[in-house]
Amino acid sequence: MIVAATYDLFGFVSENWEPLLRGLGRTVKVSAIAIFGALVIGIVFGAARAHRIPILGQVAAAYVELIRNTPILVQIFFLYFGLGQFESTRLDVFTIAWLSVMVWGGAFNTENFRAGFEAVPYGFREAGLALGFTRFRTFLSVTLPIGGRIALPSSINTYIAVFKNTALLYVIAYEELTTTAFQIQALTLETLEAWTVLGLVYLTLVWTLSALIRLLESRLALPEAA
Repeated sequence: MIVAATYDLFGFVSENWEPLLRGLGRTVKVSAIAIFGALVIGIVFGAARAHRIPILGQVAAAYVELIRNTPILVQIFFLYFGLGQFESTRLDVFTIAWLSVMVWGGAFNTENFRAGFEAVPYGFREAGLALGFTRFRTFLSVTLPIGGRIALPSSINTYIAVFKNTALLYVIAYEELTTTAFQIQALTLETLEAWTVLGLVYLTLVWTLSALIRLLESRLALPEAA
């Protein structure tokens, strides 16, 4: 029975590898855009909250509360069905795909970076100002390098969650990996094979992503005090 199941699994992959590969490519593409966007959002809004920048800090706080306290599925449906009712705000499914997971990841990353920036000793910033740096130059040269490293472990978890949340895009029929597996399973009725392959692919990708980011984390880690 084990041999037969293994044969069926390899047979499933050999028969459907092309659509699965296309779905994987879309998953990676959406994840890459969303992770980069979440990084930018986290740095900008995290700095605004940490340094209590007027207006922008309040906007960032409202954004974080709104996104973190509503399910991501509701956010996806709002972008797809809610805004889709109006011609002026109607977006294509690819844009909604990366935008929804990016907005979700950006809210969590905002708090990651806010905590990191606030953990930078104030004396370090004073030293930058004493050297004649502007506040913005002090942020780029002192706060961002140190605070970004402090925020890195929690940010890693956010990026991994962003990648895994792309699986929820099946609800808007965006043909990423999970949607592709759904479609193949519906056509072939090979349910066990479809979900086994899907689980193994996600497991491999998340492990690989985690290992690469942990390697980056080890290289960028702050030196321990003697």
